[in-house]
Amino acid sequence: MTDIDLGLDGRVVIVAGAGGGGIGTAVTRLVARAGATVIAVSRGKENLATHVKPLAAEGLSVIPVAADAGSEDGIATILDHARAADGELHGLVNIAGGAAPGTWMPATRVTRADWRALFAQNLETMFFLSQAVAAELRAAGRPGSIVSLSSISGMNTAPFHIAYGTAKAALVAATRTLAVELAQAGIRVNAVAPGVTATPASTAYVGDDPERDRTAIAMGRRGTPEEQAGPILFLLSDLSSYLTGQTLLVDGGLNLKWTHLGADNTSLFLENEEFRAAITR
Repeated sequence: MTDIDLGLDGRVVIVAGAGGGGIGTAVTRLVARAGATVIAVSRGKENLATHVKPLAAEGLSVIPVAADAGSEDGIATILDHARAADGELHGLVNIAGGAAPGTWMPATRVTRADWRALFAQNLETMFFLSQAVAAELRAAGRPGSIVSLSSISGMNTAPFHIAYGTAKAALVAATRTLAVELAQAGIRVNAVAPGVTATPASTAYVGDDPERDRTAIAMGRRGTPEEQAGPILFLLSDLSSYLTGQTLLVDGGLNLKWTHLGADNTSLFLENEEFRAAITR
């Protein structure tokens, strides 16, 4: 097999939101295996001990950092660790964000506090950490890659989750504008929008239901954190060197399913079973 150079050897990549045991942890593992040194950031020391330190014990170049990526002090701590690491700063992955089950509600019940909290968690953290990393790269005269996590909720409607969906849509807009402003400096800015993914956080409101998954998702199943980490690694790497300002929808075809399609992807309005059988042969 021909070796493929991802261009990450000797480079430093920050992963904000690395300690949850989901997409951030999978990204940390995959990026470190690709040769980078990963600054693995989480607010919780317990999360780092549970999910990140074992990666370092495997021999991967992973540096656990307890810091709040949503604060100025936290950003300063993150950059201090990136500067002290072996290698040159190259990338940032913004995973930090999300929404607790209690944030689901009708739009008519959303308060200013609800709105502001979700925007701070999902948009402001991404923007100001990206701003700081971009400034660091520009000051050093180095190119780089920034990848942020949006959501299928930011690519379509988000009924009963309007603040989260709108914040994730705004993240897509910020990604596009940052991409234009930073392109001449050689800094690429992209995003990934996951569909329904089996993570520890998602178990709070998405139970196991294979029949539902077959009905709702074109590929018939939920994604895994590793399946989100792969596209993120691609966007970080030199394989995507001519790609910026894009949001990859990684959802197993969930967005392709019309609401009137059944598990076999035929219309629920088709009553003639012979016709249904004929078109699916």
